[in-house]
Amino acid sequence: MRTPRTTGARHKRVSAFARRRARGVAFVLVLWVIAMLAILLGSFSLVARTENLQSRHLFDTTQARYAAEAGLNLAVFELRKADPLERWVADGRPYTFGYGDAELEVSITDDSGKIDINAADGAMLTNLLVAHGIELDKAQALSDAILDWREPGEAKRPNGAKAADYKAAGLSYGPANAPFNTVSELQQVLGMDYALYAQLEPALTIYSGRNQPSAAFAPLEALEALPGMTPEIARELIRQRQALAPGDIAGAGLTLPDGTPLIAGGGGLTYSVKSRAKLPNGASTTLDATIRMGGINTAGRPYVILRWRDRETS
Repeated sequence: MRTPRTTGARHKRVSAFARRRARGVAFVLVLWVIAMLAILLGSFSLVARTENLQSRHLFDTTQARYAAEAGLNLAVFELRKADPLERWVADGRPYTFGYGDAELEVSITDDSGKIDINAADGAMLTNLLVAHGIELDKAQALSDAILDWREPGEAKRPNGAKAADYKAAGLSYGPANAPFNTVSELQQVLGMDYALYAQLEPALTIYSGRNQPSAAFAPLEALEALPGMTPEIARELIRQRQALAPGDIAGAGLTLPDGTPLIAGGGGLTYSVKSRAKLPNGASTTLDATIRMGGINTAGRPYVILRWRDRETS
């Protein structure tokens, strides 16, 4: 028979064990709560840091973008100067200056120095393609296809392409039989691929109306298409050309390989402007726009934007 003392001792041991067990459960619950709070705080910290980085990136790219737009507008201002000795030269030479915290580099190319795909003849287009590594027979075929794209009717050049050829190639469209509306439309011509187009694009325009580019303003990609030109001669000509003082119409005696003098006058009113703004932290924006000068448009600006492209990096 258990005595009251024995029963009391046992009861005390059970109570002590229950208390210890309860404290253990409470301790585990506290650990779980602490872990959950740590996860929540970590999540909030990560979200806050991410939002801060996003805000910083947005602020930097916006700042760089507006700085690049300032460079574009400054280019317009400099192009409108009446004094040719002060006017910026549109031959692709870079102009570098500071604007607030940003460093700007602006270059201008007169589109009269580019090859107009609506006006260039077959020989010029073939030379352009050969200069960019295309074999002569393929270059002639692609040149004819370009001419067939922009010319009305279904009469096909010997190596060209009209609607039946596009259909035979499995394409759902045919040639426009009309002038190119944009330079990028060239990618639709049968035989053209994006890699080749990307090489040619800096040399091309639809705004000059000239069948020959002006060597005084031509970029490297267009210069290489001129008769007798090599990449080495073209680079040296650009170096010498960009060393000329503003207003030097005679071109300081510079000539092309065929002896034609480099005349810097007679440019057009359409320009391709590239404005790059870079911040100290590396964020940058590049604007690449084609503008037409010559009066005030309906928005009260001294130029009209014909093409606009921008890209951001950080």
